[in-house]
Amino acid sequence: MMNILDKIIESKKDEVRVSKELVPVYKLEGSVFFKRKMPSFYKALAKPEPSIIGEFKRKSPSKGIINNSSDVVQVAKGYKDAGISAISVLTDHEFFGGQKTDLEMVAESIQIPLLRKDFIIDEYQVIESKSIGASAILLIASVLNKIEIKQLAALAHNLGLDILFEIHDEEDVEKIVPAINIVGINNRNLNNFEIDMDNSRKMIDYLPQNCIKVAESGLRSHNDVNQLFKAGFDAFLIGENFMRSNDPGLTASQFIKDLKSGLL
Repeated sequence: MMNILDKIIESKKDEVRVSKELVPVYKLEGSVFFKRKMPSFYKALAKPEPSIIGEFKRKSPSKGIINNSSDVVQVAKGYKDAGISAISVLTDHEFFGGQKTDLEMVAESIQIPLLRKDFIIDEYQVIESKSIGASAILLIASVLNKIEIKQLAALAHNLGLDILFEIHDEEDVEKIVPAINIVGINNRNLNNFEIDMDNSRKMIDYLPQNCIKVAESGLRSHNDVNQLFKAGFDAFLIGENFMRSNDPGLTASQFIKDLKSGLL
């Protein structure tokens, strides 16, 4: 019996197959973003203070609808005004309600590093990410083998894209390759979508010392961030906590103000 992640990957294979037929690579390479140098995701996170990655997410397989009314560009502008370091945009449609055009519209409107949050399994998607204005892509250790990770990472770097490499457990650590310099620890188990907030603390000692360390999923308060920052994390990906409010940008702004006051 397939779990949620298995279903997502099977769906993604079909999606990529159709995309290749509809929009061949040469058309992707004709995008204006192929000639444009996008803001650096790595540099945005490489700061002495905590970096917040604000996420735009409409729904998830485990939580259902989170926010189906907010405009992606308005949320992104609100995030930037709040002092967010970078923005993550979900582009998976079937399971997360995203669109590739969501990221494209933000890239056209705002100068800020954008992470394409999706299930990348094919080199086509890496090229596609560049074509829609991404600064970085997500590679998930549990859905790729080491050879695939090396190939996708090499292509991403050749295109000027940074990589957020997402792990969940010790087995995933073995898949970290030299090209990876940003590693995220997901507190959410992608097989059943359950969250264990202690996972970040348990896993941080397994990470390479010189990488940027990102905590993902389940972060509710500035105290959560403050504690993990003191534990050695550099950046924090927050989506649902912001997106459940009527004004995600305003919520992010207050969150960052509280975080800064808590660090004094």
